[in-house]
Formats: sequence, C-alpha cells, structure tokens
Amino acid sequence: MTTFTVAVVSAGLSQPSSTRLLADQLAGAVRAAGAARGDRVEVITLELRELAHDITDNLLTGFPGVTLQTAIDAVSSADAVIAVTPVFSGSYSGLFKSFFDVLDRDALVGTPVLLAATGGSARHSLVLDYALRPLFAYLKADIVPTGVFAATADFGSDDAGRSLADRIGRAAGELLSRLSPTDNETARVETDLGPGSGPHHRSGTSDPFENLVPFEQLLARR
Repeated sequence: MTTFTVAVVSAGLSQPSSTRLLADQLAGAVRAAGAARGDRVEVITLELRELAHDITDNLLTGFPGVTLQTAIDAVSSADAVIAVTPVFSGSYSGLFKSFFDVLDRDALVGTPVLLAATGGSARHSLVLDYALRPLFAYLKADIVPTGVFAATADFGSDDAGRSLADRIGRAAGELLSRLSPTDNETARVETDLGPGSGPHHRSGTSDPFENLVPFEQLLARR
C-alpha cells in the first residue's frame, strides 16, 4: 500500500459554503479511488477564510505567520492539490489568488492539481479554462484534464447531481492516475518518452538536457 497526501484548498467565504461542499466531495472521490487501487490517500483541508488576515499580513510584510506557514508547507509538500474557488466577477476570488501569490513560485512545479470552482450559474463554467488553468500553468503545476464546475443547480436535483458526481469521479481518477499510475499507463508513457520516464510527483527533478547527443554525432549519422 502506498500513502499519498492531498492538500485541498477551499476558498469559500460563507459557512457552510458550496465551495467547501464541492471540495469535500472531490477529496472523498480521490480517497475512494485510491482505496480501490489499494492506496491510502491522506487529505489535508485548508479553509482560506480562516487564513484571510494572515494572508493579508504576509502580502503587506512579506513574512508569513506560524499558522499561514503551516498551510504553505502543507500545500508545498503535498503529493497533489485540489484547488476550489467560488467565482467572483467572472474569475477566481481575490482570497484564492492571494494565497497562491504567497506561495514560493516553485512550490507547485510538477505537482498534480485538480481545479474546481462553484458559481450561481453554469454560465461561469468557463472560468476553469480562461482563469484557473492559466494561473496554474504559470505555476508549472501538472493540471489534470478534467476540471469540475458546480453551479447552484447541481446541488439541487437528482439529474444534475448525478452529472456532477460523474465529473467528480472522472477528475478524481485522473488525479490519482498522476500519483499511482497503472501498469498500462506507465508502459504507455515509457513507450512514448523512453524508459524511466514514467509519471512522477514533481517534474523538474531531472535535467532534460542531461543526455543530449552532440550535434556532430547527429550529423555523422546521416
């Protein structure tokens, strides 16, 4: 059995909040998917509303308090991250952005990240692609293909709830596959990229230019 740590960052402001509800459902799905593979997933959930003053102090002074530093360390050292934000003015919330602003710029390099958001209407669902993905691409995170958006209606009807559950399950499976690839997935990656190039938790740990063939040798082969 392999143990993985997943940090869940929830930026909901109300209590209770649909953002936290979605975060818990995603965490539960990843934990269940891990158990089905024989892996153990430990979840650390961070409520940013509880860190709001500390985050502001850090932005003003450049120094995190003890509580915020603990949260930063949890995210930086996690094997994977689930990041969930409410949609404000067509984008992620300021609190959400501010937390990732205080992280070290290399904290999420190569880390698998599942993106999710909540909003009042499905019209806001594109926030995943035009706001969240560019942010985490800049941070060089390993973003899973399926993002999860939940509108208010998704929590209020059986049909919408089943559709949301399907998206959650798919995204959870993709996140787990970055942590615990099946034999077929590992073989496919190594076939495409060469032996020893299977998925890993942190990209950038090896030098991609380490084994370059000198240009003269390439010319000699012609």
